[in-house]
Amino acid sequence: MSFATTADGVRLYYETAGSGTPIVFVHEFGGDHRSWEPQMRYFARRHQCVTFGARGYPPSDVPKDMERYSQAIAADDIAAVMDALQLPRAHIVGLSMGGFATLHFGLRHSGRAASLVIAGAGYGAEKEHEEYFRGVSLEVAKQFELQGAERFARTYSLGASRVQFQNKDPRGWQEFATWLGQHDAVGAANTMRGVQARRPSIYDLEAELRVMGAPSLVVVGDEDDHCLQPGIFLKKTIPACGLAVMPKTGHTLNLEEPAAFNALLAEFFAQVEAGQWKPRDPRALPSQIMKTD
Repeated sequence: MSFATTADGVRLYYETAGSGTPIVFVHEFGGDHRSWEPQMRYFARRHQCVTFGARGYPPSDVPKDMERYSQAIAADDIAAVMDALQLPRAHIVGLSMGGFATLHFGLRHSGRAASLVIAGAGYGAEKEHEEYFRGVSLEVAKQFELQGAERFARTYSLGASRVQFQNKDPRGWQEFATWLGQHDAVGAANTMRGVQARRPSIYDLEAELRVMGAPSLVVVGDEDDHCLQPGIFLKKTIPACGLAVMPKTGHTLNLEEPAAFNALLAEFFAQVEAGQWKPRDPRALPSQIMKTD
C-alpha cells in the first residue's frame, strides 16, 4: 500500500496506474478512492492516473480533531499526493467535494494545475440556500455518528440527485451505496463539519476566479439542480472555462454516465495539451445578440 504524508502528518492512501501526462482524481463526499475506477481504467492507457483517499477515508488516516479538516487543507492534500509521486504538474479532476477541492487547488497551487475538471460542484454555493446547506451538513454529520455509516448510507445514497444513478444502473448504484456504508463514521462526520459546512460559497471567490489561469472544464448533470446555476457562474467567471451539461443526469456523473464523462475529459485534455483551450474570444460579447456594424 502506498501513502503520501501531509504537512501535518496525515497519511493519504493512493493508487497509480499507467504512464504519460498525470491526472489526479479527487473523490466526492459519498465516494472514496474506488469511485474513479471507470476513469482509472480508461485514462491509464495514455496517462499516469492517480486516485487517493481524502483524510477521514480509510485506508487514509482519520484524524479525530475536526480542526484538521478544512477546504484549504483538502486542496493542499492534493499537492501532498503529487509531492509523494514527484509530480510537478497534473490535470486535476474532482467531483462534488472533490470538485471544490479541485477549484481551490487551482487558486492555491495555480502553477501545478495543467487543467481543472470541476464536476458536480455547487452544493452550498447558492447564497439563498447557504444557511440551509450548513444546517443540513451538520445534521448529516450527526446522523453518521448516531447511526453509523452502514445504516445511514441507506438514507444518504437515495438523495434527490442520486436516484438517477439507481434508475439507470442498479448494480453500479448498489456498489456505490455499499462502499459508502464502509466509510468511517468519525471521518465522515468530521469531513461534513470541517470541510462541507465551513467552505466559502464560490460566489464569494469571484475576484480570485476571474484571474485564475488554469484551463477549466465544468461538468454538471441537468437533474443536479443545485449545481446548475453555480456551473453557469463558473463558466462566466473563470477566463478559460467550458461548461458541459449532461442530460437526464444527477450528481454521480462519472459513475452514472462513464462513457460520456470519459469522452468529455479526453477531448478536453487533448485540447489543453495542444494549447487550444484558451480564454473566451473577446469578440464573443454576451451583451451582443446580433452584429449590426
